[in-house]
Amino acid sequence: MENGTLAFFRRTKENTPVLNNDILRSLRYTLKMNNNDIISTLALADVEVSAAQVVQYTKKEEDEGFARCPDLILSSFLNGLIYLRRGKDESQPPLKADRKITNNIILKKLRIAFELKTDDILAILTEQKFRVSMPEITAMMRAPEHKNYRECGDQFLRNFLKGLANRFNPSAAQ
Repeated sequence: MENGTLAFFRRTKENTPVLNNDILRSLRYTLKMNNNDIISTLALADVEVSAAQVVQYTKKEEDEGFARCPDLILSSFLNGLIYLRRGKDESQPPLKADRKITNNIILKKLRIAFELKTDDILAILTEQKFRVSMPEITAMMRAPEHKNYRECGDQFLRNFLKGLANRFNPSAAQ
């Protein structure tokens, strides 16, 4: 499947930054979502987008009609994914959409949405033959101002997304 998640990882060079579009596209295949599912997931986070915008955000960078997915849209999508998978607690304030999103924020939101523990993240990455230690993962979950904070790199995020695809939708990863 050329449009599948694995195709993204085969095409991506190790030093190429992960685009928000790549993440959105990867999660779309992992969760077997169509454009309407993406629109409704964003609506859960009180964000409205058109079908045409979703088409632009899910195109590859080299395709005609490609538009970069803004940080605010990806952050809102991840918030909507949390609501979709875990439910919305009306007694709590709504999740904040980040205007500037980092790999660490993406990792944290995915961890919440998929209800993963640090052990689960380690197992997912181990299945991808990506070497990482438990302290490295916990350091990525810390606040940026913490002395033991560690940035989540693009290679880490790529392998994690690939592992999510293998775990939650094995057919999408082929």
